[in-house]
Amino acid sequence: MGQAALGTRQGASRAAARQDLLGLTRQELEAWAEAQGEAAYRGRQVFKWLYQKRGSDPGAWSNIPRAFRGVLAERAAIGRPALVREEVSRDGTRKFLLGLGDGERIESVLIPDEDRLTACISSQAGCALECGFCLTGLMGLKRNLGPGEIVGQVLTLQGAAAPGARVSHIVLMGMGEPLANFGNVERALRILTDPDGPGFSPRRVTLSTVGLVPGIRRLAASGLQVNLAISLSGTTDEQRGRLMPVNRRYPLEALLAACREYPLPPRRRITFEYVLMDRVNDSAEDARRLTVLLRGIRCKVNLLPLNESPLLPFRPSPRQRVEAFQKTMHEGGVTATIRESRGHDISAACGMLHNASEQGLPLEANPASGEKALDTPQASP
Repeated sequence: MGQAALGTRQGASRAAARQDLLGLTRQELEAWAEAQGEAAYRGRQVFKWLYQKRGSDPGAWSNIPRAFRGVLAERAAIGRPALVREEVSRDGTRKFLLGLGDGERIESVLIPDEDRLTACISSQAGCALECGFCLTGLMGLKRNLGPGEIVGQVLTLQGAAAPGARVSHIVLMGMGEPLANFGNVERALRILTDPDGPGFSPRRVTLSTVGLVPGIRRLAASGLQVNLAISLSGTTDEQRGRLMPVNRRYPLEALLAACREYPLPPRRRITFEYVLMDRVNDSAEDARRLTVLLRGIRCKVNLLPLNESPLLPFRPSPRQRVEAFQKTMHEGGVTATIRESRGHDISAACGMLHNASEQGLPLEANPASGEKALDTPQASP
């Protein structure tokens, strides 16, 4: 074999052996640093550079010795998701198409409000649960995201935020079912809430699930104490089973029992998300049944009129019926808030994330729609 070919193979082997640092916890980075012959505290320094300072170039990590920076450059990688395309809504919501290392693409959203900037992130590429009112389910499941790909969305979105703006809240309400990818989601949340890293308060992190009962119990036992939101959208097993096939496996009785057992910190409540569809689940009887179902659970209800799409068979409930539904909930002693849609015009609202490539739509920029292509390169392994 020629020297050039041998050198190419050896270079490829070294690249393949590189450790992707993004997604490692503080303890894992300490152990990795020790494996490189360094003190454990060097791993803590790397952790801060990665997650707190969002560093992507070890050569610029000034408090790390030059020799260790050389080791990082040779043996480590930082595989942060790459910005492929951005769309900006009339209301200021921003949706990003992100490219992953294996070519898969996901969507994440930045939602500005008066006193907060929320990152809505994905836990899977696609989704397998086929909820009838959600466009993501039409994609099917491509794969789970790793912890680095989950955390990396927050870092990438923070980097895209306006100067001086800081992501203040995180919601796992993007593509996928977080509790179907529990191990990777748990690791990501431990990184995101680590005071030496991004340092998000668990009170500002919300995980939304369709109701995977074993996953709810695992989350309860994890001690993470993030907020829990349940996508409900039905008041009988027959009704919810038609809208959300997961109900056939974990019916309302089992789901609500897990919610009653969920250990809530003081002054916290479970959020129930209820998507209102015209003449499907929006009757006065539905509102009364929902009030009865939630008795004994410290909770609040977010009422979300369906985000309409030609790809979905349902229509949103008219405003008058939404307000009547809310009034019935209030009369039954349940706090219910009507949530206004954000980013609907760019398909960034709840239940609308669905890669343009999966719909056969062009990926190039379309200036007429407020869309722009981004050429930020993906971090190479």
